[in-house]
Amino acid sequence: QVQLAESGGASVQAGDSLTLSCAVSGRTGAYDYAVAWFRQTPGKEREFVTVLNWNDRYYVESVKGRFTISKDNVKNTVYLQMNSLKPEDTAVYYCAATPLFSPGYDYLRTSSYAYWGQGTQVTVSS
Repeated sequence: QVQLAESGGASVQAGDSLTLSCAVSGRTGAYDYAVAWFRQTPGKEREFVTVLNWNDRYYVESVKGRFTISKDNVKNTVYLQMNSLKPEDTAVYYCAATPLFSPGYDYLRTSSYAYWGQGTQVTVSS
């Protein structure tokens, strides 16, 4: 069993930066799992944001160049650095984990991840 715990959500102004953290604990740490970030707004489906698998990083087009995913294997923590935040980035952000995957894996789907955190709210005001 793997547990994920997000933190770092806040209310910020457009253009600000914010870093979210996802602490990975349980049977193994962040090293053995691909960890992704999704986000969700009321009435909408949970949306893929980014994933870190081995040393490969994939981002949704809307955050490319602004968001960066990284990990600290010692702390078993995955980070989401968010720069130049926009009001449309407002959402509850969730981290999710799945065993490290091979090319061809559908990492965009929520059903591809077995473990989820509880979410952290990010609100960006204009």
